[in-house]
Amino acid sequence: MKSKIVPYLVKAKPLYLVKAKPLFGTSYREVYKNAMVVYREIERRTKRKSYIRSAYFNKQKVFFDYFWQHLFQKNLKDRTRRLKFFIATIELIEKSENKPSQRIVNKIEIYRFYGRIKNSSKFVAQIKKDGRGLHLMSCFPWE
Repeated sequence: MKSKIVPYLVKAKPLYLVKAKPLFGTSYREVYKNAMVVYREIERRTKRKSYIRSAYFNKQKVFFDYFWQHLFQKNLKDRTRRLKFFIATIELIEKSENKPSQRIVNKIEIYRFYGRIKNSSKFVAQIKKDGRGLHLMSCFPWE
């Protein structure tokens, strides 16, 4: 059986050690509820579209609008798996200055930031940069 090798994940990337713990809960409902508490706090701090500021991109705004659209295209099990890393992803984007891996597809740049939680769970935060700015696309566990 051949293994599928993704070219931009092959090279060793510096992992940012995140202090935040993954969201607790076993069902999607529990994890989503905890993620929305964090997201509502971010929404409260911003006037229009919710965003966080990225350390790597010189404190530019990273918006969440594509993240939720992308998340709701997944099945419940995958949504739960991805949302558990939501708080860690926010901390990774806000504090990490590590150089991400980068791909360019049709004039759209995609950056992947790699992080690790204390319990040795690794995860990836993916940011899209296009003509309209920076957008958090996805976060998911990485082995």
